[in-house]
Amino acid sequence: MLDIEITNIYRLNGESAVKAFCDIIVSNILLVKGLRIVEGRNGLFVRMPAKQGKDGKWYESISPMSKEIRATLNETIIKAFTE
Repeated sequence: MLDIEITNIYRLNGESAVKAFCDIIVSNILLVKGLRIVEGRNGLFVRMPAKQGKDGKWYESISPMSKEIRATLNETIIKAFTE
């Protein structure tokens, strides 16, 4: 099981789909900076840090290794954001 600590949430004002940025520590061994909390068609979700490639597409710099881990990260971060 992952131990996820949210160290910072930087809330944004305005009409942008990006509502906040956050930093997390995973299992007290890995600091991940620059996750984005985004308002999508189906509600809030978390985007991993990404960089734009030469082809103009965006590619995640960090990717969860399973759907379950992605869901756990999403759930934990959205909960902290809405509290």
